[in-house]
Amino acid sequence: MMTLPCFAAEVAVLKNGFSIKHERREVVGDVTRLYMNKEGSSFVDVPTSQIEHFEATSDDPTPITQVPAVTSRPLSPPEAIAPGGFPGRPVIDLNQVINEASGRYRLDPDLVNSVIKAESDFKAHAVSPKGARGLMQLMPGTASELGVPNAFDPQANVEGGTKYLRELLEKYNFDIVKALAAYNAGPQTVERFGGVPPYYETKAYVARVVRDFNKKKAAQQKAAVAKKSSPSTSPNAHAMAAKPSSGRTIQANSTPAKSGQPNE
Repeated sequence: MMTLPCFAAEVAVLKNGFSIKHERREVVGDVTRLYMNKEGSSFVDVPTSQIEHFEATSDDPTPITQVPAVTSRPLSPPEAIAPGGFPGRPVIDLNQVINEASGRYRLDPDLVNSVIKAESDFKAHAVSPKGARGLMQLMPGTASELGVPNAFDPQANVEGGTKYLRELLEKYNFDIVKALAAYNAGPQTVERFGGVPPYYETKAYVARVVRDFNKKKAAQQKAAVAKKSSPSTSPNAHAMAAKPSSGRTIQANSTPAKSGQPNE
């Protein structure tokens, strides 16, 4: 059942700490549809139960919320790769690199992991047709601004890409959808359209990152429930259960497509 829409520019604050600025909203079944623009061509469906509250928009640049702190944990895939890909160089633990960078910039490592998966599918030497490089697909100009001399160095690339993602989240008051759109299409494009640009590639990119992030959270919650319900006498109960996470899920309406790159 679809309810009448609410027309008012506001911010939806989610239980996972993220916020989504939108032009209007309406309830569709068990989800609340948040429209990113006045035309209604771009929207995000969020489970209504995951919305903490709504706030009126403000011109105050101070972030209205903070990204929740998350303890480091094993991610997927647990790969070891050589910095720069040079033979004879010692390999590094990509999980550790992601966890450390996420900790420094106070981001959920699952989110960084999902961005890397969408950007390069964990290929340290990936190069896009537009020239974006490395795990988090940094454009040369962006890499230079972030202090990344070699974008093919996994550790430097993840450090720079995570820092950039944090900057975008702060820029857009921790609106995860808008920050991801800016990472893919560039902040200038997001500003030109006043939100998520009407590009299939960008909308699909945002949807893919959100979907992968949700999948991780759902798996963690399922493991936590299994651990809680399993008999305490089971010798492998604690070994099999993943660490519970405080994260929640959000949903986007687009389908996955080939990943894009940050900046135009």
